Amino acid sequence: MLQVKLDSMKTFLPLPYEDALAPRLKQAQNWLKTATGKGSDYVGWVNLPENYDKEEFTRIQAAAKRIQSDSQALVVIGIGGSYLGARGVIECLRSPNYNLLKKDTPNIYFVGNGLSAEAMGEVMDLVQDVDFSVNVISKSGTTTEPAVAFRFFREMLEKKYGEEGAAKRIYATTDKARGALKSLADAKGYETFVVPDDVGGRYSVLTAVGLLPIAVAGIDIEALMAGAQEMHGICQQDSYANPAWVYAATRYELYRRCGKKVEILACYEPSFRFMTEWWKQLYGESEGKEGKGLFPASVEFTADLHSMGQYIQEGERILMETVVRFGPSAREYPVPYDETDGDGLNFLAGKPLDFVLQQAMDGTYLAHVEGGVPNLVIQCGKKDERTLGGLIYFFEYACGLSGYLLGVNPFDQPGVEAYKKNMFALLGKPGYEAMGDALRAKLQG
Repeated sequence: MLQVKLDSMKTFLPLPYEDALAPRLKQAQNWLKTATGKGSDYVGWVNLPENYDKEEFTRIQAAAKRIQSDSQALVVIGIGGSYLGARGVIECLRSPNYNLLKKDTPNIYFVGNGLSAEAMGEVMDLVQDVDFSVNVISKSGTTTEPAVAFRFFREMLEKKYGEEGAAKRIYATTDKARGALKSLADAKGYETFVVPDDVGGRYSVLTAVGLLPIAVAGIDIEALMAGAQEMHGICQQDSYANPAWVYAATRYELYRRCGKKVEILACYEPSFRFMTEWWKQLYGESEGKEGKGLFPASVEFTADLHSMGQYIQEGERILMETVVRFGPSAREYPVPYDETDGDGLNFLAGKPLDFVLQQAMDGTYLAHVEGGVPNLVIQCGKKDERTLGGLIYFFEYACGLSGYLLGVNPFDQPGVEAYKKNMFALLGKPGYEAMGDALRAKLQG
């Protein structure tokens, strides 16, 4: 059962701020439930754990088994919400070293999330001599980074298997009815899965966007959805018994009253790294507009205590910290005894490594709070599919509430278009020629 612990908040916030915020949270909750707030066209994720397409879910499971049987590798092509959630879940539940594990599932490579020739070429080299499939994920099929990557890997497949053979190895997750990728998939005969019209990319990990790669990695997507479904029920409560209310209200008050402009998401499991990357997009794109919003950052403890720890402890007091803690590890690993005790650590001999970690977490918590950094602790259960499905939905729901508390539309991202227009102009895209000339003149001083 997920809990948001606020033991340190009395040090930073006057109480009871919860009562003052309750009416606004009820309004925000109503907007999410009834799809009547800003961005209401994109709240399909709210009830997704209950009403997801069961027929497509079965097809996802079948496609995953087919890829597992005929491919040694799956290349996932997507950017932003089209890959961060899937990669986060796979690394969290399997391993950051997933591709190095001894396993009976394919290696999974993520491309189309940048424009580096080195990164692209490396993956092409890795799959050149093995049987592989491609899952290309794009609502429109025209987003530059994944569209360029798909050209390379589609060409590789067609040269390796022929056009007809390649078509059986390409899975397109895209719009249900229109767009460049949907048209190509229909023409070529690719199996397609749907990016729902009412679910934005950063909220899409529990749709086919994330579920197909996750299932290919051998993760139980039924349990993942069951965890999300359980959290969906919990988040229906119009009170602070709803952990999303607690999280949204507290971070909003720290931002508004205390000048906390940066939220650091921390976890003591290295496998959680890409979940923090997913979280950063979720909150950055949802809140960062109209000159508002906490800046989402992340750290990996205890490693980053030896790099960022000094700033967190004694730097400018603009930070708040949210720490995700999972339940005890099933791996005991007692610390070995050393006869020479050269490192002076024999006092730890025989103690499980997980016990040592727990004391490090508690010690860090106390130090940061005393140093002026408010800490919210999200206490989760065992690191498994049900827990992670619930955590994903919790963060999504709290993000919707948070955006409405700020008074912004949590479901658009108008600022993302600025760089795209400049890039198209500088690349010479038809229709952007005059803009390109003006930008080149600026760059030349």
